[in-house]
Amino acid sequence: MNKRERYRETLLFGKPDKIPFSPGGPRESTLATWHQQGLPEGASYYEALLDILGIEQEPQEPRVDLGVSFQMIPKFEEKVLEHRDGHYVVQDWMGAITEISDQYDYTYIRSAKDFVTRKWHKFPVENHKDWEEMKRRFDPKAPGRYPEDFEQRCERLKNRDYVVSFGFNGPFWQLREWCGFENLCMLMMDDPDFVQEMIDFWAGFVSRTMAPILEKVEVDSVCISEDMAYKGHSMISPRMVRQFLLPTYDRWVSEIKASGCPLVSMDSDGYIGELIPIWIEAGINCCQPVEVAAGNDIVEYRKRYGNRMAYIGGIDKRALAKGGRAMEREVMRVVPPLLKDGGFIPGCDHGVPPDISWPDYVEYSKLLAELTGWL
Repeated sequence: MNKRERYRETLLFGKPDKIPFSPGGPRESTLATWHQQGLPEGASYYEALLDILGIEQEPQEPRVDLGVSFQMIPKFEEKVLEHRDGHYVVQDWMGAITEISDQYDYTYIRSAKDFVTRKWHKFPVENHKDWEEMKRRFDPKAPGRYPEDFEQRCERLKNRDYVVSFGFNGPFWQLREWCGFENLCMLMMDDPDFVQEMIDFWAGFVSRTMAPILEKVEVDSVCISEDMAYKGHSMISPRMVRQFLLPTYDRWVSEIKASGCPLVSMDSDGYIGELIPIWIEAGINCCQPVEVAAGNDIVEYRKRYGNRMAYIGGIDKRALAKGGRAMEREVMRVVPPLLKDGGFIPGCDHGVPPDISWPDYVEYSKLLAELTGWL
């Protein structure tokens, strides 16, 4: 099987020749630590890992990226507003006023390339006037939304041996970026019609933006990013999820699956036990990263929901950091029971943190490779 076939067969509870090998990716601070522990400077950690394990890299044709943006166009100007007490106060590209440690620069706000704590001071949508201004930045036909060679890229993606997927923010995530978490929660109580207006706009924008992709490319997976849970509970109640979010999920999932794409994945940190039944109801059939520290028990979820939900991740990063027997117990607790049924790509239950050493990561990856059929 090629990578594309293997990915689909695995997550759709089929019969893959082996399971995709995806132990989890490090952040910048993790790589810096690993370079001090034996990973050669300048080396790809994944290529080095395969070389150590004796796994031959599979040949693959050059990848073609869709190049479609679901972000605002134009973005806000990134600029440092103040430097004080070891922190930068920054206007980020989304229009929020954010504070970060000056051991980083403001580019760390653009993407999760490390484990960076931030504090938010102000958000770009505080009232209806702000909202009217924000809407102008989300025109599906804005110049730069699609690459100039979009048609050619789609043509080149018709006969491929690798997975093609794309993703976008869910309604909760996107409104939280516009309004802020606390402000959004208050609006849900005090001005639900305004919240619904913003959700309906976002649902329509995403639908119109992804329509040309779904029409021209047989996509393998679409991922909705929706971090919406604390350590012990959903950030909003299941009743509010059904009221505000479920109709949008229903709309998107029906459009995605009508195109022939078989997998719709939900990415949410935190405890997702209250949310999985709602996602299943919407037709979402995969979720990640299933954080153990938040109280998620992936083995119990499989017993409860069977093949209605596939999973990616699910191995406790804290056990991996301990290494040795603690690591082995965690991997054996999770991986064999779920692999028996299928619908599971095992890996670290979030970005790999720097307290997981390079030698322990290699040891863990070796065990994972043995269980998934690579060794």
